[in-house]
Amino acid sequence: MTSDVSVLTLVGDRQDHFDRLVAGLARSTVQPGELVVSDIGETPVRLPAAPFPIRRIAVAGSPPRLAAARNRTAEAAYGRRLLFLDVDCIPGRHFVERLSAAIETTDGLFCSEVFYLPQGAVSDGWSEHDLATAGRAHPVRRFPSAGMRREDNPGLFWSLAFGVMRSAFERIGGFDERFVGYGAEDTDFGFAARKNGVPLFMLAGAPAFHQHHRTFDPPLQHFDAILRNAERFHTKWDVWPMSGWLDAFADLGLIDRPATGPIVVRRQPTADEISTAARPPGEPF
Repeated sequence: MTSDVSVLTLVGDRQDHFDRLVAGLARSTVQPGELVVSDIGETPVRLPAAPFPIRRIAVAGSPPRLAAARNRTAEAAYGRRLLFLDVDCIPGRHFVERLSAAIETTDGLFCSEVFYLPQGAVSDGWSEHDLATAGRAHPVRRFPSAGMRREDNPGLFWSLAFGVMRSAFERIGGFDERFVGYGAEDTDFGFAARKNGVPLFMLAGAPAFHQHHRTFDPPLQHFDAILRNAERFHTKWDVWPMSGWLDAFADLGLIDRPATGPIVVRRQPTADEISTAARPPGEPF
């Protein structure tokens, strides 16, 4: 057990996924000193037995205050080394060991490689070999075949699985809590890291495996939050985030994107449009 390593996660009514995250940590080559849980769901998460302490803090709000919840877990953590892991992710056995070693030896913000699982890939008696066989790498975020690679594009930071020293997290300023609901709070964190001299790295060899859940492309169910957070991001950085989703909204006739000035909302997505945007269950992304 590494006492100065805290694993941090947010849980919103995904008990099965959380139980598998805990099971993955229990199989780690090096176990964390603790797991800190920000509970953002309607039903309080149950804390399973584990060979390390698990602490729960409640962060209320609707829509979910993801940025605030991540900051609360960091504030509550005891460790110097902070490993953030999405509740949908099962950590590989080397996740804690190698990610915590990387942030200890190199000043930076480290994203761990995440492999996406199709529906039905995780069953009772799962093994990491089975997950690695079924998982697919993300088509946009590229990782080195071994070791680490510096990434100069802060827009490629993702909050699914990353590590950072507490001192660097504080230097970045934590997550901007003005971002509420879905979208852009993690991209903003990547931009803030660059601004505050914390380089971004992609790390191989410390994988996590993303459990399947229903997804939408584009995520029309978060239409209002995405537009609100996109405007906030643009005001702050003079760059539009989530441009692929914004373009998709425009193609559907939901918004206009003038060359200058704010986005113009033409209408809300219909229930049929949201339903049509759901990804087929067999696809991992």
